[in-house]
Amino acid sequence: MFGFVYIDKPELKMKDYEAYRGVYCSLCKALGKEYSPFARFILNYDCTFLSLVSISRQSTCQGFKSGRCPFNPAKKCNYTVGQEESLSKGAALTVITSYYKLLDNIDDSSFFKKIGCTLIRPFFALWHNKAKAKFPSYEEALKNMYLSQLEVEKSENPCLDMAAEPTAKMLETVFKLEAKNKSEELAFAQFGYHLGRWIYLMDAFKDFADDLRSGGFNPFILKFGSNVDSSEADAVISQSYYLLTKAYELIDKNRFIDILDNIIYKGLAKKQKETLYPERKG
Repeated sequence: MFGFVYIDKPELKMKDYEAYRGVYCSLCKALGKEYSPFARFILNYDCTFLSLVSISRQSTCQGFKSGRCPFNPAKKCNYTVGQEESLSKGAALTVITSYYKLLDNIDDSSFFKKIGCTLIRPFFALWHNKAKAKFPSYEEALKNMYLSQLEVEKSENPCLDMAAEPTAKMLETVFKLEAKNKSEELAFAQFGYHLGRWIYLMDAFKDFADDLRSGGFNPFILKFGSNVDSSEADAVISQSYYLLTKAYELIDKNRFIDILDNIIYKGLAKKQKETLYPERKG
């Protein structure tokens, strides 16, 4: 479910891109510090988005400081100052989602991939135990998503809405935790829900051909058979995209507004177009 929440780089100002990269590098640093240097390898832009949203909501920001990249000491990176809590959120979500993704791979993958995932599971389990102790709400949301998804995949004739519901409910819970009061909860809940639904459906569409070959579960195969209709899938996915943008507009932000706007209005739209209509790329 990774790889969809990203900027549209050509449409972003250089100063905003540097700030975005600064949050990304800071999350990488947090993963190494809180879990393991090897945990840096599971870093992704999707969970960077959570840290970015969290930092944007803070009343104060101490900016960035320059430092060296742990992987390439010759390279300088910018790191956020005084945003440990927001980075810990992104790091924990990265670890917990990666752990449950690993369990899913063990359940559904080919023999050799299953063996590989099983061998690295003890390392992920160690990181996972640390993350769930720090953020039990994230753990509960991800565990419920994983178990609910298993039930959906075992049910008879699950529809698209049923299949997308576990991921939608998971991100609804995660983003609802960012609300500072009751009046904000609905906007964050709706934003997280429709973002989660959008991500799941995008991922399912992207994996359509692979799942068709392997016999893996895919709601688009159940709906369309062996020939998926891009325009019909687009209509379904665009519904969630539209609703997440409307909820996003109700969320108060103190900084990084241009970066967040770029992700929501340009980055997600670009990813949707590239995924649904790869022949139109470029």
